[in-house]
Amino acid sequence: MSDFVDTLFAIIQSRRGSSPEESYTARLFAEGLPRITQKVGEEAIEVVVAAHSQSDERLIAEMADLVYHSLVLLAYRGLTPDDIRAELERRHRQVRPAQADDESA
Repeated sequence: MSDFVDTLFAIIQSRRGSSPEESYTARLFAEGLPRITQKVGEEAIEVVVAAHSQSDERLIAEMADLVYHSLVLLAYRGLTPDDIRAELERRHRQVRPAQADDESA
């Protein structure tokens, strides 16, 4: 998944200067942060609904929408998936020593 996320993110970044009439991503960039965050929020709610009461296929589709819109938000803010990876790795390093301490007690 990681390789494709990087590819998708590069496509998203390349659409920043495209015509909003020709690209949904460019339209999101043109509409700005309020619209992008609205879409992230909508997709997050749809993920929760799908998880509670819909099929696995629907949940996967909604998660894909959430990931896409989250990547647009990152690009808009000048961040990258690498920033998220670094934060997840930092958290993992913090948890692992605590787990080792718990296991040795």
